[in-house]
Amino acid sequence: MKKFLVVLALLLMVTGHVFAQNYKTHKVKEGEKIEGIAKEYKITVNDIYALNPDAKNGLRANMVLIIPKTEVQAELATVKEITGYKQHRVKRKQTLYGIANDYKVTADDIKKANVFLYSEPLKKGTKIRIPIFETKQILAEVSTAVDLTKPYVVLPKEGKWRVAYKFGITVEDLEALNPDIPEVLKVGDTLQVPNIPDTHEKVVENDYNYYEVQPKEGFYRLKVKLGLEKEELEALNPDLVGSDLKAGMVLRVPKKNYNEVSGMISEQTLAVSNLSKSQFNSGTKHIAVLMPFKLNQVRFDSIQGTINQVRKDGYLNFALEFQTGVIMALDSLKALGISVKVDVYDTENKTSTISELISQHNFENLDAVIGPLSQNTVEYTAERLSTYNVPVVSPITKNVTLTNNVFQSRPSEDLLKNKVVNYFKQRDSLVNTILIFDSKSESKNAALKSAFPLAKVVRSRKDKDGKEGYYIRMEDVSKYLKPGKNVVFIETEDSGFASNVVGNLNTLNSDKIEIVLATTDFNSAFENSEVSNHHLSNLHFHFASISKSFDDDMNNGFIKSYTDAYGVTPDKVAVRGFDITMDVVLRLATSTDLYSSATVAPLTEYIENKFEYKKTPFGGYYNDTVYLLQYEDLKIVEVKK
Repeated sequence: MKKFLVVLALLLMVTGHVFAQNYKTHKVKEGEKIEGIAKEYKITVNDIYALNPDAKNGLRANMVLIIPKTEVQAELATVKEITGYKQHRVKRKQTLYGIANDYKVTADDIKKANVFLYSEPLKKGTKIRIPIFETKQILAEVSTAVDLTKPYVVLPKEGKWRVAYKFGITVEDLEALNPDIPEVLKVGDTLQVPNIPDTHEKVVENDYNYYEVQPKEGFYRLKVKLGLEKEELEALNPDLVGSDLKAGMVLRVPKKNYNEVSGMISEQTLAVSNLSKSQFNSGTKHIAVLMPFKLNQVRFDSIQGTINQVRKDGYLNFALEFQTGVIMALDSLKALGISVKVDVYDTENKTSTISELISQHNFENLDAVIGPLSQNTVEYTAERLSTYNVPVVSPITKNVTLTNNVFQSRPSEDLLKNKVVNYFKQRDSLVNTILIFDSKSESKNAALKSAFPLAKVVRSRKDKDGKEGYYIRMEDVSKYLKPGKNVVFIETEDSGFASNVVGNLNTLNSDKIEIVLATTDFNSAFENSEVSNHHLSNLHFHFASISKSFDDDMNNGFIKSYTDAYGVTPDKVAVRGFDITMDVVLRLATSTDLYSSATVAPLTEYIENKFEYKKTPFGGYYNDTVYLLQYEDLKIVEVKK
């Protein structure tokens, strides 16, 4: 959460829009102290630091602070106090939750009273203590700004991860609540933590490490990264059973499975066209970043409420993640000696807001614009700026009308399909080929059937009612397999069908009959936990992608810097923000303008993305390069021709 708040604070300073009405602003007067301001608004110093990270470096006259609104009122508060314990001997087939239900307490209450239950299963004959509670109601003064947290004294051997895990938050949350938190905690340090009951605290064990789930990470990605199956993670983290992975969760993992990302950028990272080693032209590069932060809709009444809204709003979440990558790129460019001026604007995902921004600011002086996100806002921005010949770089949109000043950085879907098809046509034209479809995918893949006219086609079987069954049997494929190499394409968006086909093919794969699996449409069906990563590796599963995953084992300065700054490794959106910003500015610094760079530097590559811009005959520019990837030894690696 620290990452979101830091970026949010930066954006609040560079955009001039009206914010939500759940906070107010305070203009610092000469000589004012942070403690006095907090007292004036009946909030804590940490509340001010959480929304104003720069304030911890000292107050300046005329500095504008964001102040959360608070309401203080008296209300009845229910308090549970332990007055004693009952003894209970566990009987055959009794469960922790059943015992808790019998005594009208929670499973956490019992675990707190019997800490060995956090690491040992419940056994017949075990004696456990059942807490006896007395419920009282007291008249309490409740303040949303004050009572969200409570003081906590650091215990021996506790670091940031352990305290965060104990209170069900992330390290970023802990750092946001404690802006002055030291890098290394000491016994006796006092921290602000969520004001949860003591019975809800988690037990941290020294024999394990703890891993924070990243955005969009599922059990499949954790299997690749940590080498742990879903069942293994659930055994280590019982709270996972019956629930989904969520970004920010802290999971208990064995020490041997957790690898920290560290190191510096290597020469190999920018091996294709390393513009960072070129001679830079003089002058400041002036760019603008247009993103749908929608700050006018963000509520700042509570820290947790703000972060929940960020996670639920897809546009806002993408914009903030992308912006973290932009910020890291600007640091790298500064280190290279390139002067960059960046204007960041909140488009609110509205063309009317973009129109207002262009009218009120000097967009005609820009060297390039990165953003916005949606197709209509990109096309509108390009149209408005075409008069000034300002290039507009579309960060992620698949299909944008390529007018003269548009750079579509995301490769087309057709390019992804052609990459796979052409690879196998050029290398394995005489190899036995089989195409496997469900009815929905077959209707969309006439081009694939045309590319391999001699290929045998296997279709999903029907159920007894004649409906799509989404399965095949081994004999459906085995009759077409031949000794030697066989290339099998599977086209589907159904995870069950993908799992069924992959499982059958893995069984048929052998030394005499080698099967190489491929698809022209890599989608979520293949990343589902139902599909075995081991099977995909055995079949050397091939697919095309707009980006590759950075290698955790490779020394990489961006990854280390990002992790140091935000406490987590970057996701694909943040990396894309870094890569696009680096590419745009480096092209400007090594060419006359972005247009000429398409000729001067045709192919560039960064952490996870590469760019090869080509011009359409009567329009703009499109990215004409993608990655061909394959599963190999439980990793996804680039296919080297």
